[in-house]
Amino acid sequence: MPLALFALAISAFGIGTTEFIINGLLPELAADFAVTIPAAGLLVSGYALGVAIGGPPLTMLGGRLSRKTMLLSLMVLFIVGNLLSALAPSYGVLMVGRFLSAFAHGAYFGVGSVVAADLVAPQKRASAIALMFTGLTLANVLGVPLGTWIGQAFGWRATFWVVVAIGVAGLIGVLVLVPAQPRPEGGGMLRELATFRKGGVWLALAMTVFGFAPVFAVITFISPIMTGVGGFSPGAVPVVMALFGVGLVVGNLIGGRLADRAVMPSIYGSVALLALLGLVLALVAGNQVAFIVTITLFGVAAFATVPPLQTRVLDAAAGAPTLASAANIGAFNLGNAIGSFVAGLTIDAGFGYTAPAWTAALLGLTGLAVAGLAGVQSRRQLVPAA
Repeated sequence: MPLALFALAISAFGIGTTEFIINGLLPELAADFAVTIPAAGLLVSGYALGVAIGGPPLTMLGGRLSRKTMLLSLMVLFIVGNLLSALAPSYGVLMVGRFLSAFAHGAYFGVGSVVAADLVAPQKRASAIALMFTGLTLANVLGVPLGTWIGQAFGWRATFWVVVAIGVAGLIGVLVLVPAQPRPEGGGMLRELATFRKGGVWLALAMTVFGFAPVFAVITFISPIMTGVGGFSPGAVPVVMALFGVGLVVGNLIGGRLADRAVMPSIYGSVALLALLGLVLALVAGNQVAFIVTITLFGVAAFATVPPLQTRVLDAAAGAPTLASAANIGAFNLGNAIGSFVAGLTIDAGFGYTAPAWTAALLGLTGLAVAGLAGVQSRRQLVPAA
C-alpha cells in the first residue's frame, strides 16, 4: 500500500481521538460545567451533527482546490477547533469548538476516501479506504484510552491539548507524504450535485445513517452503563474502551477484505450482527466478563460496516464521488447523533442505563431493513442492464 495512505491514517487518528474522547469523560465534563450526564452527552450529538452539516458545504467550497490543499486546509481547521475546546470557559464555547472540529471531520474523510481509492487498483479500493480508517480505529485503542486517563488524572482540558499536538503531526504527515491530486477533468460541483438525483445514492446514505446509529447509542453512555449497571470502577472504563477499540481495528480490516469481494452481503452481515449484539449487551450488562466480551465483539461489528458502506456510496455515485463521499461521512455522524440522542431520551424517560443497548438493537434492525430495500433496488437496476 502507498505511504500516502499511512499519512491519511495519521490525521484520521487525531480526528478519531477528538470524536470519541468525550465518551470516556462525560462524568468529568458534567461535573465541571454543572450539567447532567445526558446534557454532557449532547457534546457527542453536537459533534456528530457538525460533521453531518459541515462536511458537504465545505467540500463544495473547496471544490476549486486540489485534493491535497483541501486536506491541509481541513487539518488547520481541525487544530483551531481543538484549541478552542481546550481553552473553553463554558459549555457553550466547548460546543462551538466541537462544531469546528466536526466540520473538518466530515470533509476530511469524504475527500480522503476518494484520495485513498484513487491511489490503488479498483479491486483494492475498499481495503485502501479501510487502511485510512485504521487511524480512526486505532484512536479507540490508543488515543481514547490514553486521553481518558489523561483527562481523569490532569483534567479534561489536558486531553484536548494532546489532540492539538496529534493534529499538528497529522498536518505535517499530509504535507510530506500525500502526493498532489488535482481535481479530475470534467468534474465540477454541478456534476457532483447531479449525482444526488440517483435513488441509489440516497438509499446508500440511509443505509449508513441507520446501519451505524447503533454504535453511538451504546458508546456514548458506555461509562455510566459500566459503572451504574456493571459495577465497574471508573478506572476500568479506559481499559474496556481499549478492548472496544481493538474490536474496531479488527472489524475495519475484516470489513475491507469482505467488501472487496461483495459489498452488499458485507453490509447485511455487519448490520445484522450489530443489532444482535445490542440485544446481547442489554441482557448481560450486569455480568462484567460477558459485558467485556460482548462490547469487544460489538466493536468488531461496528467498523466492519464502514468500508462496505463507504464503498457502496462511491459505487452509487460513480463518476462524481467526492461530494457523495463527504455526504456519507455526514450520514455516519447523523447516525451517531440519532443513536446518542435517542438513547439519551430513553435514559431521561427512566428506562435505566441498559436502555441504550435496547435502542441499539432496534436501530440495527431498522438499518437492516433499509439495506434490504437498497439491495432490491440494486437488483432491479441490474435486470434491465442484463
